[in-house]
Amino acid sequence: MTEHRTTLTATEQPPAARPTPVRRADRRFGRVALAVAAVAGLGLAGAAPARAADTGAASSTASTPTCSPAALKTTLGRHLTGGMNHEGVVLTFRNLSGTTCALRGFPGLGLEDAAHHVLPTRTHRGDTWYAGDPGTRTLRLKDGEAAEAVVAWTHVNAGTSDAVHASYLEITPPAATTHRTPAFPEWVDNGDLHVTALARHIGVAG
Repeated sequence: MTEHRTTLTATEQPPAARPTPVRRADRRFGRVALAVAAVAGLGLAGAAPARAADTGAASSTASTPTCSPAALKTTLGRHLTGGMNHEGVVLTFRNLSGTTCALRGFPGLGLEDAAHHVLPTRTHRGDTWYAGDPGTRTLRLKDGEAAEAVVAWTHVNAGTSDAVHASYLEITPPAATTHRTPAFPEWVDNGDLHVTALARHIGVAG
């Protein structure tokens, strides 16, 4: 009996093995993973514009220029009385720049005598006798709009060395280095002034 053996030539290849069930499962898993990744990609693509919009809104606020002293009409408004030996006044900062500008924080204050010499002054930020502090917020003022702050002091020791006799009040807008000096003929105990942060409107008592 003759034995026959099959010899493969260089061009012949053994039959390809059929994919096993495990390999089919791997392929199905790969297709599912790609689909999930695609959906996740769409979700990320949708989230990006939202983040960009939020950043744009913040940039819009941040790009508003600060109101310069020259752009503001700074005045002493309503005079406040009531409460033994307490006095106060509402400061008004009106934007006359012709464009929108921003204010944030507390005004700077200082007392001057009749010759515009600086007098000892201590400024206390926060609540006053006439109004609670409204908190620090950025105020975007269109042309013609105004912000205000409340200033308060006592004059128990008027006429004595324990009180400062002022003739003018230095008022410096937030983030500024120059000031206005409206007339302010007042006795101020120890040169202590109390002032609130700026707000569009501050309710006062007195």
